[in-house]
Amino acid sequence: MTASRTSTIVPLIIGCAQFMHQFDGSVITTALPSMATSLGEDPLKLNLAITCYLLALAVFVPISGWMADRYGAKRVFIAAIIVFTTSSICCGLSHSLVEIVVFRTLQGIGGAMMTPVGRVIVVKSVPKFELVRAMNYITIPAVLGPLIGPSVGGFIVTYFSWQWIFFLNLPIGLLGIVLVRAYIPDIREENVGPLDLRGFVLISIALAGLVLGFSLLGRPILPRSVVYGSLVLGAVCGVLYLLHAKRSSDPIIDLRLLRIPTFSAAIRGGSLFYLSTTSNVFMLALMLQLGFGLSAFHAGLLTLASAFGSVMNRATARSIIRALGFRRLLIYNALLSGAYLTVCGFFNIGTPLAVIVLVLIVGGFSRSTQFNALQALQYADMPTHLMSRTTSFAAMMQQLSQSVGVGLAALIVHLSVEWHDRTTMLPEDVSVGFFVIGAAVLSSSIVFMRMPAHAGAEITPR
Repeated sequence: MTASRTSTIVPLIIGCAQFMHQFDGSVITTALPSMATSLGEDPLKLNLAITCYLLALAVFVPISGWMADRYGAKRVFIAAIIVFTTSSICCGLSHSLVEIVVFRTLQGIGGAMMTPVGRVIVVKSVPKFELVRAMNYITIPAVLGPLIGPSVGGFIVTYFSWQWIFFLNLPIGLLGIVLVRAYIPDIREENVGPLDLRGFVLISIALAGLVLGFSLLGRPILPRSVVYGSLVLGAVCGVLYLLHAKRSSDPIIDLRLLRIPTFSAAIRGGSLFYLSTTSNVFMLALMLQLGFGLSAFHAGLLTLASAFGSVMNRATARSIIRALGFRRLLIYNALLSGAYLTVCGFFNIGTPLAVIVLVLIVGGFSRSTQFNALQALQYADMPTHLMSRTTSFAAMMQQLSQSVGVGLAALIVHLSVEWHDRTTMLPEDVSVGFFVIGAAVLSSSIVFMRMPAHAGAEITPR
């Protein structure tokens, strides 16, 4: 297969698999009430299915890079698709809360391997000067998944049954396995050190504790003592891991990668940006459904405007990076993304539909542009033999940032309701969340301002 075809076909295959993972993670939020009624459970208890999915992601993402190097990225990727698809079918056949939680946890394990290992395959298969194009093929499906998930989920539970949310993964998974076997090269490292077991245990507990705690902030699912205890445990294990990583010659998450300026900027600035990627969908759903009284299906249809904006980015991403360079693009677009979130905070019941749609299109375009640029920049100056570790590190930080963003948004909305002594949420409570998350995204521009003008020159489209 020629280099040109590799730069297109391989990222598309990986992108479709990541779409399945991202789509499934968002579509279930719309289906929870129907699932709870069908299983005879409290919808709040069914949130455990989402929480366990996130915990499985947090625990197994750090080890994904080592497994790709040790056992071969292609083999691990196929295994991840099999685990994800099989557990999806089992979720659809579940008849109790326990079964759903168990199989969603298995889904999370498959997803934890599928996303970072897929990126390892791409960055090791594609020439660096084609990396922006390749990342575009990956990030567009990944961004579209959470955006169209709510509308598709609303349609399925309204006109069919919630089980089909999971059964849809079967044909996608089978097709993915066939395509991976046919087109994905067998990539592995020759000399792979032993697994850093102590580091893996520490970082996994740290991530699980932090993700669980932040995911439950502002949500009356578990007692506050459990939430705060989880955060403390995560923080303590995080500190212990930092001490361990300084002494270890081959840590599972290598903090020495932060010495590379482009990677450091992508992680630090990207973490502030990723606060908004999932929390934005969460807050829009709250505002449109609970604040404006729209049904889940109609609210999901409205958010498709963001998906349209993301698709528009496909045709312009390379040209924008070529014209502005990574530094200026990330600065200006951070300001645009932050402004978009701030404008969303001013939405009210009287805001014209056309205005909302236009703002969501701009937001989708901006978010996809920033996502694509950050995903490419983190590999700009990275040696090939460190690509797997880079991917695990970046995926871990992205997962943690997204969990923090959702938890922070939920907590702000909850505190706003309590501050105003209300029993029900109003749109202005969600607005505060948009303003705070928007300010965090705006502040990421300061990180990018410190980058040199030529940052990412090696992967800038020619």
